[in-house]
Amino acid sequence: MVNAMLVEFRVKNFRSLRDEQVLSLVASTDKTLLDTHATATGLKAAPYLLMSAVVYGANASGKSNLIKALQFMRGVVLESASLQPGQTFDRLQPFRLDPESAGLPSEFEVTFVLDGVRYQYGFAMTAQRIISEHLMVYKAFKPQRWFDRHCDTDKNKDVYEFGPSLKGAKNLWEGATRSNALFLSTAVQLNSETLRPIFDWFSNRLVIFNELTPLHPHVSVQMLKEEAHRKAICEFLRAADISIDDIGVATRQATVHNVRFDLATGKREEEVKEQAVDEVRFHHITEHGRAVFDLVDESSGTRNLLFLTGPILDILQKGLTLIVDELDTSLHTLLVQELVRLFHRSEINVGRAQLIFTTHDTALLDAYGLFRRDQIWFVEKRIDQSSSLYPLLEFSPRKNEVLERGYLQGRYGGLPLLRTQALGAAY
Repeated sequence: MVNAMLVEFRVKNFRSLRDEQVLSLVASTDKTLLDTHATATGLKAAPYLLMSAVVYGANASGKSNLIKALQFMRGVVLESASLQPGQTFDRLQPFRLDPESAGLPSEFEVTFVLDGVRYQYGFAMTAQRIISEHLMVYKAFKPQRWFDRHCDTDKNKDVYEFGPSLKGAKNLWEGATRSNALFLSTAVQLNSETLRPIFDWFSNRLVIFNELTPLHPHVSVQMLKEEAHRKAICEFLRAADISIDDIGVATRQATVHNVRFDLATGKREEEVKEQAVDEVRFHHITEHGRAVFDLVDESSGTRNLLFLTGPILDILQKGLTLIVDELDTSLHTLLVQELVRLFHRSEINVGRAQLIFTTHDTALLDAYGLFRRDQIWFVEKRIDQSSSLYPLLEFSPRKNEVLERGYLQGRYGGLPLLRTQALGAAY
């Protein structure tokens, strides 16, 4: 039985994603690589879910906005119950290049499977308030509507409808939910055990790396302190043809100086304290000798690979959903391929984790056995500056079609529009 997997994400009127865009992880009926690149769910509506998906598109096409949309949705779920009355969602940006969209709500919805049950949760909102919110649960083929909330604009009041399957103090949760907070978040804050699994999926099972939440070495460094994890990380780095025999972590006490200025009084305060600092040491061995290097001595590609390997190995073990913007940053295409293949190897991906990432690396398109055709997506910026997300399957490519050449020739869209005359005149 599938533990926890993303089925679908929908977004409308967020940044450049003006019209509703849908990213689906439901596998097509194609049997190619089905045993390795997808997993059976036991659900009629989505018999197989994909283990990975890749999104291509030109710079500023909207690829990053797709990830930011899911990230924003996650943030609202986790944080809205703690907002103060009247506090607004300043980071919400609807499509602003036409007056109609700028005044409409932004909409978000995710569908995921958790312990064999399919959940469909979403909401619409403006910067000032939640406009609507809903949760459908599929314990069988027929859905159960656990709750539905919408704003009565005439009365500026939220109206709720509850289904019999939602257990707990519903009236209490309803009364405590402010207009700028989600009912889901408020109910969980007030100890709803029934709704906690949905909240926890956002909190604990969805991992996003992008410019807003960049990779941090902490996870990998902590894993390096454990023998089994250290061996796994080193084995992967050696498989990536990096001449690293071992990686050690030395913890030492360092004196840290913190200086604070009080602008009101002009006083300067200095704090000196002892703090534990971890130092990563890379042990390299070649046929000509050996040496130990500090973290700063390694290339950015090696550092990025280390910072990424630790979290990925943890994600594969726990069965989480990983979203990465520009996975190929500072990494060779063969290393990216190897990272993706980890999610397709059942003996390594024991938790049935998923990987969704954006990239410009067209060499991945024809890498042998790396992707099924239903795992490839494109984002294209329209002439009105809105973004369109669509799958490769829309073009019905042949099984032996050379995808990289077709993409670079513009057969599938998603390419930058280069005004060559203007570029030439600039030089």
